[in-house]
This record gives sequence, C-alpha cells and structure tokens, in this order.
Amino acid sequence: MKEPVQLSDLEFRAANEGDVAAIVGLLAADPLGAQRERSEEPLPKSYRRAFEAIAADPNQNLVVACAADAVVGVLQLTFIPYLTYQGGWRAQIEGVRVAESWRSSGVGRALFEWAIARAEERGCHLVQLTTDAQRPDALRFYESFGFRATHHGLKLHLTRGAESP
Repeated sequence: MKEPVQLSDLEFRAANEGDVAAIVGLLAADPLGAQRERSEEPLPKSYRRAFEAIAADPNQNLVVACAADAVVGVLQLTFIPYLTYQGGWRAQIEGVRVAESWRSSGVGRALFEWAIARAEERGCHLVQLTTDAQRPDALRFYESFGFRATHHGLKLHLTRGAESP
C-alpha cells in the first residue's frame, strides 16, 4: 500500500483548457474507458466543445487534483435543482478517475471529501452518483463514504454522430 496523500500535498482546482488532454487520458486509462474514449493527438473536437460547455455552466464543476503541477485525478460535480425535497438541490458526481500510479494513495478519498464539502456549502440535501456494475472496487469505495444503493439506475444510450451536438 502506498503512503497516504495529505490533503496539503494536493491542489484542487477548476480544470482549464490545458488540462483537457490529461483528463481524457485519465478517462481512457481503464478497460471501460478505453472502449469509449479517444485519447489521441489531436483530441477530437468534441472534447473541447464539451469542456467549453462545462466551463460556461455555473452548475458544473470539472475539478482536477494536481500534485507537483501534474493532473493526478479528476471528477465532475454537477449541481441540479429539483422540485422534489421542497425545491432542494442535489450534487451529482461523475467521471471520477485517479492516475494509476496514484491509486490507493488517498487521492480519490481526498477528491470525494472535497466534492462532498462543496455540496454541503451549496446547500445540497443529497449527493448522488452512479457506478458501472463492472466496478465492484469503486462500489466499495463509494460505500465507505456512506453512499447506499437505494435506487436502481437505468441508462438508455442514444445514437448520435461523433461530432454532435
């Protein structure tokens, strides 16, 4: 097991356009991501368009964890207003990845603690996420924070062109 990372060893910041290639590299660096992401030079334009839309939306937070100026982790935190829970807000965590050389060092835990604290600061009543059924280690990790599988999640993949919207 690696030495635990101290929160003071990491910088959490909003991703910038210069981070997009590193983020896509993290997303593609596992068996599931390798099937759907294209970490190549130049990056497909769709990634830049998605980054621009995320950066322009005040309810989207694409956050990177950096150590010595290298991107070692990423997650997207989305704030969603609902009419349920008396007009409450939820935080959705997606796209969580930690560089392989940094896994089991505490980077993921530090990212989640940071994200949960942001959700509390925004007055969210709930933090939610989904995880692929093929990722049992990720499920155990999320459960260690108190996440519980209280609902069945369903997805419908839609056919679209590679360069849309």
